[in-house]
Amino acid sequence: MNGFFSQVPLAILLFCAALGYFSGSIPFGLLLTRAFGLGDLRSIGSGNIGATNALRTGNKALAILTLAGDVLKGTVPVVIAARWGEPAAAIAGLSAFIGHLFPVWLGFKGGKGVATYIGVLLGFAPWGVAVFAAAWLSMAFLFRYSSLAALVATLIVPVALFAMGNTVAALLTGILTVLVYLKHHANIQRLLSGTEGKIGGGK
Repeated sequence: MNGFFSQVPLAILLFCAALGYFSGSIPFGLLLTRAFGLGDLRSIGSGNIGATNALRTGNKALAILTLAGDVLKGTVPVVIAARWGEPAAAIAGLSAFIGHLFPVWLGFKGGKGVATYIGVLLGFAPWGVAVFAAAWLSMAFLFRYSSLAALVATLIVPVALFAMGNTVAALLTGILTVLVYLKHHANIQRLLSGTEGKIGGGK
């Protein structure tokens, strides 16, 4: 792995890490909710700053814009960093994801990462988005749990990438998956206890 990153100058890797973190840490949900005159998103619903909680404001346009912002803040730094090669793109993607989960501007309390996971995947291994979508839609249709669908989809993606021979993308998304699971610990507990809200359940 040291040889992998040595392909790119350290200064470039540091720049890509900073670029990724800054991009990922932009709290689109919070900024857009305030711009729409709906107050602080952290005081609404689950208190999360992502698109799912933005939808709880009742404003679908706000939720769509939040989703788009959270996806693109993972994609853009990866695409920019890709000009210096795969190692730089991987660092940018990981940093963007960490920035979303732990934004310095919000006391390191960010979102759960699913939309930004998709964004990083879109920039680094685009066809993996189709795998994610197929897994998410299948699980959501069968069980009607958004969190379960996301957890299963993020687990399947690195396995599929590895099976297709894209080891770097598999390792990157594998790390992201571990972080997604850590951020969804409360959802996992509710799923196990049967108290997790279902899609269309009115919560």
